[in-house]
Amino acid sequence: MGVFASTDDPGSTGHEQVVFCQDKQSGLKAIIGIYSTALGPALGGTRFYPYASEEEALADVLDLSRGMAYKNALAGLDLGGGKAVIWGDPERIKSEALLRAYGRFVESLAGRYYTACDVGTYVADMDVIARETRYVTGRSVEHGGAGDSSILTAWGVFQGMRAAAEHVWGAPTLSGRRVGVAGLGKVGKYLTAHLLEDGAEVVATDVNPKALEWVRATHPQVELVADTATLVASDIDVYAPCALGGALNDDTVPVLRAKVVAGAANNQLAHPGIEKVLADRGILYTPDYVVNAGGVIQVADEIEGFNFERAKLRATRIYDTTREILRLADDDGVPPAVAADRLAERRMAEVGRLRTIHLR
Repeated sequence: MGVFASTDDPGSTGHEQVVFCQDKQSGLKAIIGIYSTALGPALGGTRFYPYASEEEALADVLDLSRGMAYKNALAGLDLGGGKAVIWGDPERIKSEALLRAYGRFVESLAGRYYTACDVGTYVADMDVIARETRYVTGRSVEHGGAGDSSILTAWGVFQGMRAAAEHVWGAPTLSGRRVGVAGLGKVGKYLTAHLLEDGAEVVATDVNPKALEWVRATHPQVELVADTATLVASDIDVYAPCALGGALNDDTVPVLRAKVVAGAANNQLAHPGIEKVLADRGILYTPDYVVNAGGVIQVADEIEGFNFERAKLRATRIYDTTREILRLADDDGVPPAVAADRLAERRMAEVGRLRTIHLR
């Protein structure tokens, strides 16, 4: 399948631009996907991951960049949607030369795409990339940036989870609820802390032994289980996928016992139709790109001169956005994922249309 066929998305206008980047000497192989600039320059992180194939890397960047367009729209940002992937194992091939080569490719897009952190990339990496491009955010505090964006990502997920709890159980709290967290990485660890502080009971899992060691030392009251399959099938009220995408699939959804799904992972629905299966089973799915928008809100705030309290206030509004989407879903008789898509598409169309008004 060719690139144009891959970007053919019925029901949307498709991607505006897909850029393949290669620097043989440093080992860089990257793909930058720009889904939409209707609301402004595309913003989305750079994922550094050892994909099994080029096709898998392309599919991921296309899905992620589309998701960023919808996420930024519902977060109220004047930014479009984009994403990048670097193909390879960051533990083996990440280097200053590779990151700076990537930065030059970002710079060549002349501001159509702003990059930031994602899986496999960190604040320190953004500082290196920024030596070659102006269009990078999620930088360290010492370089005028916001620092770790996972802080507000976790805060936003917690706010979305509160809204879902109110919708299902009548009160915006997780107190007394059993929450299953799959993934104790950059976001999962902060989310776990918020849940415990709110009075929730947390059961968790992670494939990284270091993450498990961290939670044993920091939050010994957290119950750890062997793997995600065990977690999903266990007696939990809320399921929080906080690792890679595709967490809600044909294997997990039929055995899922939670009444609410709210997590930080991107692209949680493995394929179209899963949202209806969840709804038919009486499971409330809060769309991932709505509740995990805290991180992009943080890095977007950095573009205009970062203020943590302002960014946190904006991320706190994820609670209100989630409530509105759940209300619209009930009113229209559709799953929340459909209601969220409609709201995002409406904003991209209505506000994006204003760019046709010519300015000197």
